[in-house]
Amino acid sequence: MAQNDDNRGRRPDDGPPDLEEVFRQLNQKLSRLLGGKPQPSGNGGNGNGFGGGHGGMPSQRNMAFGAVGIAAVVGALWLASGFYVVDAREQGVVLRLGSFDRVSDSGLQWHAPYPFEQVEIVNLTELRSIEVGYRNNAKNRVLEESLMLTEDQNIIDVQLSVQYDIKDAREFLFNNLAQEEGGQDVVKQAAETAIREVVGRNKVDFVLNEGRGQIASDTQRVMQQILDRYRMGVRVAKVNINDVQPPEPVIEAFDDAVKAGQDKEKLRNEGLAYANEVVPKAQGLASRLIEEAEGYRQRVVSTAEGDAARFQSVVAEYNKAPKVMRDRLYLDMMQQVLSNSSKVYVDQKNGNNLLYLPLDKLMQQAGSDARAADAKPAAPQEPAQTAQPNNNARPPVDRDVTRGR
Repeated sequence: MAQNDDNRGRRPDDGPPDLEEVFRQLNQKLSRLLGGKPQPSGNGGNGNGFGGGHGGMPSQRNMAFGAVGIAAVVGALWLASGFYVVDAREQGVVLRLGSFDRVSDSGLQWHAPYPFEQVEIVNLTELRSIEVGYRNNAKNRVLEESLMLTEDQNIIDVQLSVQYDIKDAREFLFNNLAQEEGGQDVVKQAAETAIREVVGRNKVDFVLNEGRGQIASDTQRVMQQILDRYRMGVRVAKVNINDVQPPEPVIEAFDDAVKAGQDKEKLRNEGLAYANEVVPKAQGLASRLIEEAEGYRQRVVSTAEGDAARFQSVVAEYNKAPKVMRDRLYLDMMQQVLSNSSKVYVDQKNGNNLLYLPLDKLMQQAGSDARAADAKPAAPQEPAQTAQPNNNARPPVDRDVTRGR
């Protein structure tokens, strides 16, 4: 049967293919692939391309050679199936007969081909996220997840999101009985447990107002403790409190309570500001009055002590010379009294009528009177009096008086 015959491999009566012909053609192809030279067909080769055969059957040697070649190719492909590549962000977990064997790092790796070993590739740096209390946006609430009870027996609606990644590939694969990809169901259950525990330890005002940051950090800490206790191989990266509010039926009442609290705080701050402004001024005024009173007391006491000391010294001098001291005291008193007087006394003793007019003093007095007249109505001035001579009386003394000689 020629090689180029379209009916080769079939019996003359169009029956099923001739197995001998098919095997011969396959053997020829393997021989060409492996570098062998097939026998030319003809009478010398009995028309089967192998020559030296008997009854058209291939030789045992060629059949064995073809089987070895097929086995070698299949074996090479089987061994090559054990190569795999692990990215720098990933970690490979090799399973031998279904149980953990080793962890492979990044790079080109090899494991015994199936069914002896297989590898699971786990991405360690991929940031996964879950949502608790809502789906996709805040309007799509899931009340069975978001409603929880506070310490003071108030119901509150909390929505949060959790971001996490894998820190241990072996624990994540073997200890995580998750039904969803990435262990989302297990992490969500841990998040619900943690947030309910944290909210249950705090009052509603703290959760609604200033305690959001503290609630988020405490929830992350409790979640990590739960996941580490069960050896889940998961690390909680961040917990975000997206929304905290009262339930919808009572949200208006809560808003009124919040506004009242804000008004209370506003009035309290205004009162403190007023107190901080008034109290220091009052304290300063009180301190000033105390200092002024203390200065007045010291001045009065010092003046009294000085007058008493001066009087005692005068008494001592008076006892030594009573007449001289009496005249001196008289002259000092008259000088003190008459120094502020506008009257002029003239001494006409011994018949001397010479009159001295202190013009500078009179001009100063006139200027003072003019300034006083501008400020208030001028009072009638008394006429200048001239003292009559009296030989028996003590002559008056004035600094503006000139005695006659």
